[in-house]
Amino acid sequence: MSDTHAQTVAFVRDTQLPPSPPPASEVGLVGWLRANLFNGVWGTLLTLVSLYAIYAILAGVLPWIFNGVWTTKSLAECREVLDGVRGGCFSVLTERINQLLYGFKYPAAEYWRPNLALLLLFAAILPVLMYTLPRKLLIITALYPFVAYWLIWGGTIATPILVLVGFVIGYLVFQRLSTSSFAAGFFGAIIAAVVIWTAGGWLIPDGANANAWLRPVPSRDLGGFMLNMMLGVTCVSLSVPLGIVLALGRQSDMPIIKWICVVFIEFVRGVPLITLLFVASVMLAYFFPPDSNVDLFLRVVIMITMFSAAYIAEVIRGGLAALPRGQYEAADSLGLDYPQAMRLIILPQALKISIPGIVNVAVGLFKDTTLVSVISMFDLVGMIRGPILAAQEWNGVYWELLGFAAVLFFVVCYGISQYSQWLERQLATEHR
Repeated sequence: MSDTHAQTVAFVRDTQLPPSPPPASEVGLVGWLRANLFNGVWGTLLTLVSLYAIYAILAGVLPWIFNGVWTTKSLAECREVLDGVRGGCFSVLTERINQLLYGFKYPAAEYWRPNLALLLLFAAILPVLMYTLPRKLLIITALYPFVAYWLIWGGTIATPILVLVGFVIGYLVFQRLSTSSFAAGFFGAIIAAVVIWTAGGWLIPDGANANAWLRPVPSRDLGGFMLNMMLGVTCVSLSVPLGIVLALGRQSDMPIIKWICVVFIEFVRGVPLITLLFVASVMLAYFFPPDSNVDLFLRVVIMITMFSAAYIAEVIRGGLAALPRGQYEAADSLGLDYPQAMRLIILPQALKISIPGIVNVAVGLFKDTTLVSVISMFDLVGMIRGPILAAQEWNGVYWELLGFAAVLFFVVCYGISQYSQWLERQLATEHR
């Protein structure tokens, strides 16, 4: 001890103490609960009220689901089986599932055709949804509408082939004329396609559908959730390119093109969709040649596409307006013409900005397809309100049928929403 004195004893530690573990109340499940559910008086109160509300809902719904009956033939038999016990009568779903999915007129022997069209739909949309896949697969996407039409409607295959040839000729004309003028290419493509369709229509004999390999099914026999899917997919697919054209036309320097687009967008946005559906059902046929018999499904597709395209055009116009002027000047400095500048520089950025708005319109459009029931088209909701609830066996079953419809629509709309969020994360390259 004689060597220990003030000059040799260190009064500051020269080694680091091992870190102490955090308090047990700040980590793990307890820490998460305190941080998220019980972080104060008001937080605790709101958590308790929310838990009670969830408990009250589940206490009423879960016994109703688990005690449900699935094998009876009518509501009266369901009530006899339940014998006063709380439970749902889900037998209506097993008994009428084909009508809910395909309508009550679509031939049962032909159900494989819409099923195959649905499977092919997933293969067709993958190259569009997954931009990392080879671009050559877009040929499958381009051919799918014509294959799906032939599968679902049947009849002669010459009709979808003729429509395909019209689009191909129109595209070739657009490529040829758009190098000198975008407007000349656009309107030239429309004129060329109409000429091909008109001339080709004369070549198809009148009785071609009677001897076709696939049995023809008229549009009035389509129904159920299949009709909602067909309207949603078709109208969204058509309204996005039409909305892009309208948005570009509204920003055009040519006054006539600009005002045509402005009047179209403002007029269609100012009219309720249900009014346009009544126009499609009653008045739109007067705008076609006197001898033409335009299908009701096609008329509804035209009106819904016009309605959603007007909204999508405004969404894309917002994306175009958000781009700085320097992007347009950069395209000019590279010597790009108008179609090249739009395709390579302007539209990719504008569409990326517009993704949330476009998805919002698409989800709303898919839900609005249920409005076709007001013009006597038996979609999923129309089937529930009409033939099923009108039947004596199932009159009074509401929650089971409407809950089934809600689940189907939720699955589709939630899938669209999740895909858009994934796509936004993939395209957010400026923050990496």
